[in-house]
Amino acid sequence: MQAYCMKCRAKKEIKNPKAITMKNGKPATQGVCPTCGTKVFRIGKA
Repeated sequence: MQAYCMKCRAKKEIKNPKAITMKNGKPATQGVCPTCGTKVFRIGKA
């Protein structure tokens, strides 16, 4: 699964993806950018 990295300004494959639930109850995926190590986030079911 890919997510947009704000630091690299490009779509990157999520490293260590983890399914989470946001405050409003919607599903999302959170992980780390493999290039720079910044947190990346994608809304929607994995």
